[in-house]
Amino acid sequence: MSIPQSGGGPIERREQLAEYLASGCKPPEDWRIGTEHEKFGYVRGSHAPLPYETPKDGPPASVRAMLEGLRDRFGWDPVEESGHLIGLTRDGANVSLEPGGQLELSGAPLETLHQTCDESNRHLAEVKEIADEIGAGFIGLGAAPEWRHDEMPMMPKGRYRLMTGYMQSIGPWGTQMMYRTCTIQVNLDFGSEADMVQKLRVGLALQPVATALFANSPFFEGKINGQKSWRSRIWQDLDDQRTGMLPFVFEDGMGFERWADYALDVPMYFVYRDGKYIDALGQSFRDFIDGKLPALPGETPTLSDWADHLTTAFPEARIKKFIEMRGADGGPWRRICALPALWVGLMYDQGALDAAWDLAKDWTAEEREALRRDAARRGLEAEIRGRSMRDLAGEALDIAQAGLKARARAGAGGLIPDETHFLDALRETVDSGQTPADELLARYHGDWNGDLSKVYGEYSY
Repeated sequence: MSIPQSGGGPIERREQLAEYLASGCKPPEDWRIGTEHEKFGYVRGSHAPLPYETPKDGPPASVRAMLEGLRDRFGWDPVEESGHLIGLTRDGANVSLEPGGQLELSGAPLETLHQTCDESNRHLAEVKEIADEIGAGFIGLGAAPEWRHDEMPMMPKGRYRLMTGYMQSIGPWGTQMMYRTCTIQVNLDFGSEADMVQKLRVGLALQPVATALFANSPFFEGKINGQKSWRSRIWQDLDDQRTGMLPFVFEDGMGFERWADYALDVPMYFVYRDGKYIDALGQSFRDFIDGKLPALPGETPTLSDWADHLTTAFPEARIKKFIEMRGADGGPWRRICALPALWVGLMYDQGALDAAWDLAKDWTAEEREALRRDAARRGLEAEIRGRSMRDLAGEALDIAQAGLKARARAGAGGLIPDETHFLDALRETVDSGQTPADELLARYHGDWNGDLSKVYGEYSY
């Protein structure tokens, strides 16, 4: 989840909303890669989710102990809210907490996949060192395999208290998403409004490909759930006012102004003032602009309020001052680097981007939505127009590989000529036809003999 924004000045003109988005435009030489990945922490032995506070009895395994260990040993600066340690910052990167204590690295904006993978490797090594000492473990899956909602802690963040109440009011899916799912995401830049539109269209249309390739959540509450990506299934019926595949993005006239209109129609969650979250659930940012927000009568918003509000829309891909790809399950160590490799390969070379758009440009809104749902349920066996997802994913990987080769960003002091090897894990998935979820199910029905607790020992970092 995003941290509160600050600064930016007052919104005095409606045009500032789109101008804020447009200010993210950068020339290609300044495009960067920001990788985010979440993982579940648990108490070793009991496999219970990590509590926030360190318990008086038993191992000192807790979220707070984890953050304190990273802070004290590895030079992270603390982020606090109401006296609680709720995050860390260092060198442009952030460690933050999801509602149920999932630990997230929001990586710094970096030039190459070599750098972003080094950053992830360093972070996971630091996490493992502290976790081993406090009796904790971390596992990369798309959904918590066994835990029930009443077992989950709530992190001490005002935003989450507000969101939890709202999500409970609209059905069971929202709190499942908040407390018991994990994802890998990548944030990418755009060069112009037209470039943003093309990238967002490709990102939305091909997001089901990422969902299938990274499908890694076939278990929930101790049972097989009938989906390859339960995390993706949860998002399908969560909140139609702020989620989905956004058909309007593919219509004529799409641009920054159209996205601003969409975001204005998303009901508000909160306003952040003086270190506190003020309840504005269901209220309108349009009313806020007019000084008529019930939560803050007479006040008008700042650009930081707009930036915060943009983080409360949750489609499969979204824009702020950059584009976020949001369709993948959390996963094991080596797949963290594969997710940004897929999207950088598809989007940071114009030839690749054009080829990626050619894959999907004729699909209808209904077909895109059907593929999204089929990918969650069947992974690489999903179909569109009689074509298998396995075949589509293979072609997308070919395009991404060509894009990475064209980028020609060397690593290891020039010993590695480009970034294409970061796609290897995904190529293995396509070649075998087995998603991570398929591999988990095979183990569950095979040598695990239905004992789901085996997942902690064999799939933890």
